[in-house]
Amino acid sequence: DPKLIHYEETARFTSPRSEPRRLALGPGGRLHVAAGDSVVRLAEGGAVDFEIPLDRPAQCLGVAGDGLLYVGLRDHIEVFDAKGQRAAVWSAPGSKTWLTGIAVDEDGLFAADSGSRAVLRYDRSGRLLGRIGERDKERDIPGFVLPSPFLDVELHGDGLLRVNNPGRHRVELYTGSGDLELAWGKPTAAIDGFCGCCNPINLATLPDGRCVTCEKGLRRVKVYSALGEFESVVAGPESFAQSVPPGVSMAKAALDAVADAQGRIFILDPLAGDIRVMARKDDGASS
Repeated sequence: DPKLIHYEETARFTSPRSEPRRLALGPGGRLHVAAGDSVVRLAEGGAVDFEIPLDRPAQCLGVAGDGLLYVGLRDHIEVFDAKGQRAAVWSAPGSKTWLTGIAVDEDGLFAADSGSRAVLRYDRSGRLLGRIGERDKERDIPGFVLPSPFLDVELHGDGLLRVNNPGRHRVELYTGSGDLELAWGKPTAAIDGFCGCCNPINLATLPDGRCVTCEKGLRRVKVYSALGEFESVVAGPESFAQSVPPGVSMAKAALDAVADAQGRIFILDPLAGDIRVMARKDDGASS
């Protein structure tokens, strides 16, 4: 329903490097893109103003307030300073590790490990402090169901982690110590839920705590309230090519999104190789 679409595209630019995979925002709202064997920082309008070459493809990334860049390769994290110099290489936490999401704040870092089906909690020096989201009947935590490697983690000012549990078609909110505070979402073909085998695949958080969800299969981006009530569509399936070319994995077609302090939502479409800037319509529609 067009009335559900409360956002409009205000800009679009092509990813400056091939195989773009994930987005992150750094200090001052500067957009960073993990693409192929590099991470690039973009100026307004999409021009490259900084690039870090990598030995292997970046799977995810996070930028701290002090400018340190944390890049998740498949099995470990590498840290780069504001000048792009490698500051540290953290050891791989396990033989099954497949890092797919990073969230960082001034106190620590949380890494989504889809291979071991857990969110790893680190301090900023790289010391592993704990594991969040693993099945625990005593704490009423059902565990992550991941038919494919899509596990994301987002931090918000309220201190709660937002983590997708795609095989259960929901989003879960955890404390830093691993307590499950809230879970919302349902499997349905209706617009207010998540369809297919496993959705949502990636998340973003708006400044007021609302959640942005990205879906695969029927590719779309939506907004939910902080408590999980469906609010609006950012971009519907008609905005994206629905057919994945032969030989292209679903991971290389996965939408990603980030939201800045003004509430703009940046959507990465790896299939099209572009980044779209979405802003709330000024027609009075709620976003």
